[in-house]
Amino acid sequence: MFFSGGININKQTIFAGVATALITPFDKTNGVDYQCLKRLIEFQIANNTQAIVICGTTGEAPTLGVKEHKKIIDFSVQTARGRIKIIAGCGSNDTRHAVMMSRYAERAGAYGLLSISPYYNRPCEDGLKKHYLEIADSVSLPIILYNVPTRTGVDMSVNLYKSLSSHPNIVGIKEASDSFSKCTRIFEAVGDYLDIYAGNDQSFLGYLALGGKGVISVASNLVPSKMMDIYRYYTSGKKHLAERAFMRMLPFINALTKRVNPVMIKYAMHKAKMCDNRLRSPLLAVKEGDTEAEIIKKALMGDYAYEG
Repeated sequence: MFFSGGININKQTIFAGVATALITPFDKTNGVDYQCLKRLIEFQIANNTQAIVICGTTGEAPTLGVKEHKKIIDFSVQTARGRIKIIAGCGSNDTRHAVMMSRYAERAGAYGLLSISPYYNRPCEDGLKKHYLEIADSVSLPIILYNVPTRTGVDMSVNLYKSLSSHPNIVGIKEASDSFSKCTRIFEAVGDYLDIYAGNDQSFLGYLALGGKGVISVASNLVPSKMMDIYRYYTSGKKHLAERAFMRMLPFINALTKRVNPVMIKYAMHKAKMCDNRLRSPLLAVKEGDTEAEIIKKALMGDYAYEG
């Protein structure tokens, strides 16, 4: 039997619906473009997104210095002014650093934390457990665990989720593995204790069908209300409309995967005049004339096009 959804016993739900994994815009000097960041946050608020995740994979967190990381958290919280939930990406492959950034985000006023598994180190399961418990013990904020094995080289097991689910500050999972079989086992094992979010836009509808709480989305950088439509239709019982809305979005969602995230979404947003097409090395931007550029242009001409 699959999880019926929405229980999360005695724990705080950070959000239900769509949270945008926000890009970090850069200016001509390769610094953070805070004026653009403000516009992007206001755009998400205006389109009724449920939360914003800053300094995550889509936000190019590995290329942010500590001072920049802290300033983006401060700036985002201050810009939001409580109008939207700010979830701070504070993960690291150094547990001490992850604890330090998590504590900083709490002091800055973040609503919750997204904590990615340590990348490159490839710790054993006991090491992963110790890492996450040290973070969870260091703060009082609710934490979403982020499992993305293609990025980190480690895959959190269902048994590890079960073990961590008893911690009061660990409230959710962003699961970005490609195994649907594993996903069903996660829902069966911990669905009553942890909110489960799709970590890939392609999985959004499938996760809702299993009882998931929503999605942490890349596509919603550009089309937040269209991603929210899928959630609203599904949770209001209009599943056929949710399926139709999802299928209309799918060509754009698939286009965003043609290069590693956030290369494609930044190019799409640049074409929509939302930000400059700038990434930090070692990522390279899509150029005019690239095959991927033509794919995005075609997607932007569809009925899932930019809604600004």
